[in-house]
Amino acid sequence: MQTTAHARQAAADPVSAADNGGRYAGIAMMVGSGLSNQVGAAVGSLAFPVIGPAGVVAVRQWMAAVTLLAVGRPRVRSFTWQQWWPVLLLAAVFATMNLSLYSAIDRIGLGLAVTLEFLGPLAVALARSRRAVDLGCAVIAAAGVVALTRPQPTTDYLGIGLGLLAAMCWACYILLNRSVGRRLPGVEGTAAAAGLSGLLFVPIGIVVLLQHPPTPAALGCAAAAGILASAIPFLLDMLALRRVPAHFFGIFMSINPVLAATVGLVFLGQELQAGEWLSIAAIVTANIVSVVATMRRR
Repeated sequence: MQTTAHARQAAADPVSAADNGGRYAGIAMMVGSGLSNQVGAAVGSLAFPVIGPAGVVAVRQWMAAVTLLAVGRPRVRSFTWQQWWPVLLLAAVFATMNLSLYSAIDRIGLGLAVTLEFLGPLAVALARSRRAVDLGCAVIAAAGVVALTRPQPTTDYLGIGLGLLAAMCWACYILLNRSVGRRLPGVEGTAAAAGLSGLLFVPIGIVVLLQHPPTPAALGCAAAAGILASAIPFLLDMLALRRVPAHFFGIFMSINPVLAATVGLVFLGQELQAGEWLSIAAIVTANIVSVVATMRRR
């Protein structure tokens, strides 16, 4: 009877039914994007013992460059200097962000590295706000970071620093992407930045791969990371944003640290203590509350 009632409702309101179907598809795409991204990072980390984080990032950047150039097809000959300078900065930030994140994953694990990286979007959201709810979000996130980075004999301060560097790069990435989006149509600017970032890693990749000769398995893992953590999420995110509101997409992105911690546990055996899970939950909560508060103000 319940199924019949749903069918009647869909027949009576086909537009609403189509909207709900599109939103459910968008949610499925966002879940798939997040899982693909974190599984890609986990698979890439399997190549660390052979070619190191720099070698994995080089292959990933090349894969991302090929994918985004094929999708965006930037007309670089028509770019003006006003269009070029944010693209150049975005390329440098893109390269630094991925290298620092993968180096952090190598040292402190997937879940903690991705959680620290998520402080970048939160900082952008809180930067221009003076509201009490945003101050509360900052306090919650700060408590989570303090709990994650509390001094212990086994604390890897370099790994934490690399995770925070990735967060700073992500914040810059967001701001530069906005600037590029205003100056160039579609994804031409992002595609051009990805291509330049791939070029930056050509000498780095050659040196690393010559010093640490890759095995076919290591190259396969690095290439898979490029596809799973760059190409697939990019395409799924584009499709999802056509089906769900941008603010809903922003809220749902906050699930990534939880997905990263879960993938790290299942695929890599990276166990987290209860305090670390609570810290991840605090930072995710701060992100969600911040996005919801911003949505309501707008």
